[in-house]
Amino acid sequence: MMNKSITKEWNDDAVIVPPYKREQFQSHGNKLKIIVPTTLTNSQFGLYEIEMQANARGPKLHYHKEMDETFIIREGILTVLTSQGESTAEAGTVIHIPRFSVHGYNNNSNSIVKMTMIFNPGLGRENFFRKMYKMLDENPNDLSAFQKLYLENDSYPIEENNMIPLCEE
Repeated sequence: MMNKSITKEWNDDAVIVPPYKREQFQSHGNKLKIIVPTTLTNSQFGLYEIEMQANARGPKLHYHKEMDETFIIREGILTVLTSQGESTAEAGTVIHIPRFSVHGYNNNSNSIVKMTMIFNPGLGRENFFRKMYKMLDENPNDLSAFQKLYLENDSYPIEENNMIPLCEE
């Protein structure tokens, strides 16, 4: 029998996300899958999976004012960019990036990198990813559009003229 005083404290708001409900985007050697969208967590967090092909470019140096970001490397070796330079993170490494911490990443290896990414709070981050992947496919060299997208989504590039997440030609 349940304790009646406890039943007044709990709710039935558990979130279960089946695997077939996951939206995903792909462009320029990167694949992003939305595992738990912020709409299901009241924007408390967003959970994503990233798969980077060999030698794929990730985001260039930037920071967030309102979100923390955490990466869990599941496979491969990720090159992590900070204001201090580059370091590598192998499978099993957890990288926590507090607000205002400059960061970026690449896959500089000849193998796939797979990682889990968490934004806290989520702030509707999947909308940023939807727009960014569309821009990368349709008009990847529109610097002003990328600048606008970043600033509207709590992403502040270190070099505004070199912020598009593509390899330099």
